[in-house]
Amino acid sequence: MRFSLQTDYALRTLMYLAARRERATIEDVATLFGISRTHVAKVVNQLARLGYVRSVRGIGGGIELCRDPADVSIGEIVVAFEGSLHLLDCVAMENVCSIERFCKLKGVLAEAERRQLEYLSNVKLADILPTRRQLAVIE
Repeated sequence: MRFSLQTDYALRTLMYLAARRERATIEDVATLFGISRTHVAKVVNQLARLGYVRSVRGIGGGIELCRDPADVSIGEIVVAFEGSLHLLDCVAMENVCSIERFCKLKGVLAEAERRQLEYLSNVKLADILPTRRQLAVIE
């Protein structure tokens, strides 16, 4: 499985905000990771709609994490941004393939998907954070 850039940027943004534990700006995130400010802004907008970040306007404004990193699973972020995680269409749908009635691959792929999502769901944002010192070195 390969995640979209949007999912990648969402995970990076959440890691940054959780590690800093203070309000930041979209520019801060974009600069640190060397990514487009426009893309970060789109991702932050989606993260805000999903209830992961809060955006504060005006002087002293910015973005901040509004959930405890220990309560946010990587799996839930991936599902929120990726939607379907199916490796092939046949895993999610019926009557896609002429050998479906006796195909063992569908079951193997379904189990792989289940294990992957189970693993990602057990990893919390708090588990993957860089330290503030590590962030300071690259800022």
